[in-house]
Amino acid sequence: MSDYVVEMKSIVKNFGTVQAVKNGNFTLKKGEIHSLIGENGAGKSTMMKMLYGMYGFDAGEVKVKGETLTHITPKLAIEKGVGMVHQEFMLVNELTVLENIILGFEPQKGMTIDFDAARANVQKYIDQYGMDIQMHKRINQISVGEAQRVEIIKILTRGADIIILDEPTAVLTPQESRRLFEILGNLRRDGKSVVFISHKLDEVMEISDRISVMRQGNYVGTVDKKATSPKELAKMMIGREVFLNIERKATEVGDVVLKVENLWTSGEKEISKIRGVDLEVRAGEIVGVAGIDGNGQSEFIEAITGLRKVEKGRIILDGKDITNFSPKKVRKSGLAHVPEDRNIRGLNRSMSIRDNLVAVQIDEAPFSKGILLNDKAIMEYANDLSEKFDIRPRKPEMITQSLSGGNAQKIVVAREVAIGGKLLVASQPTRGVDIGAIESIRSILEKVKEQGLGVLLVSADLEELLSLSDRIVVMYEGRISGRMDAAEANEDNLGLLMMGGRNASKGGEAS
Repeated sequence: MSDYVVEMKSIVKNFGTVQAVKNGNFTLKKGEIHSLIGENGAGKSTMMKMLYGMYGFDAGEVKVKGETLTHITPKLAIEKGVGMVHQEFMLVNELTVLENIILGFEPQKGMTIDFDAARANVQKYIDQYGMDIQMHKRINQISVGEAQRVEIIKILTRGADIIILDEPTAVLTPQESRRLFEILGNLRRDGKSVVFISHKLDEVMEISDRISVMRQGNYVGTVDKKATSPKELAKMMIGREVFLNIERKATEVGDVVLKVENLWTSGEKEISKIRGVDLEVRAGEIVGVAGIDGNGQSEFIEAITGLRKVEKGRIILDGKDITNFSPKKVRKSGLAHVPEDRNIRGLNRSMSIRDNLVAVQIDEAPFSKGILLNDKAIMEYANDLSEKFDIRPRKPEMITQSLSGGNAQKIVVAREVAIGGKLLVASQPTRGVDIGAIESIRSILEKVKEQGLGVLLVSADLEELLSLSDRIVVMYEGRISGRMDAAEANEDNLGLLMMGGRNASKGGEAS
């Protein structure tokens, strides 16, 4: 009898001409938490989606509880006890928690749904694993952490004892992450087996029994948590040592380059409306903006950069009122912007590296004169930035669509940093990029600060904010719930503010 409840050997998966998994291997023991890590595009999520039956595999062998499965569907996976919680929750916002949990598996009492039986069944899991959910509330009335617990209970009620979690802490506060880890510990003690897909090495070291690493679609190796370190794991992931903790140098802070006064804007939803925000950024400093996604960070940045109408208040850039300027006029006033979604607002993926690098200056000398383009100047500029910012491959004529997420993001960062100006607004600058690109981009932001620019950094990654910021503000439901210097900030007090708590030391603004 095998020690493993899951065995995946020599797995191959192709999407057209793209080989997503070249040689995938993974095993899972009963009653363990096994983390699967790797850079974006390494194949880790693809591997687990094949186990759950969302994708077929082109070659290799998959065994679940000793049985070889040649063709897996989600229905078969569920029958075999495999459940998956995706990064994007599969919940219906208008239905209650209980209705979501039983959807498609409703217990019947005659011709009607037996809600009493369903409620009693769900309560067993709440009590057994310490889940703490409110069954009567609609999904759009609960927190992200509670929604995740609903997803876990949903797969448990379908009989899952092999549980796959894909980047489960990406949208959680530190407090919610610790709560999740407690639940996973309870599941492990009950004999459940957990696959934990993540890129956060400190979390992987905290929660795992074993850790497997993939790189560029290939299996690199499996290590025992007690026999490794974050430094060693990072080296396995990209093939060299990585330094993510940037040395924050003391710089002379200059004049105010950005002043936001009593800003009000509309929001995509009620909690993201901006309500009376005040903020200053000075030359030579990085001001970080923390908050759970959807609490107004995006709307705030859109207002500053001219992408969203300001209803009330003022935005002053380098002494000039730029309130409700067009994005082009905002740029001309001295603002550079790394947007949160490079594919929607940062790049034209059908254009070349060269054209994307010069896009915001194409109508200026030396790149053009009247309607004529200076191809030589454009190519020299593209080659220079590709070298300086390590954009790979060094082929400026290559279409951006074919690049990795990290290199695509480097194009956006290179273009905006090269513009200069007074203020760099960097919104989620390392979201969706690999660990090597994270290292590079963080170093670039630190250098920008040292050159005397002001930097406004919005990030969902608290480790990133703590590593780079001189001051941090936290947004909660469209307001600033607290402010603090980097020296007094940590994941606990930031996480409290992200959930609407008060910052005792600075007199937080949330009630």
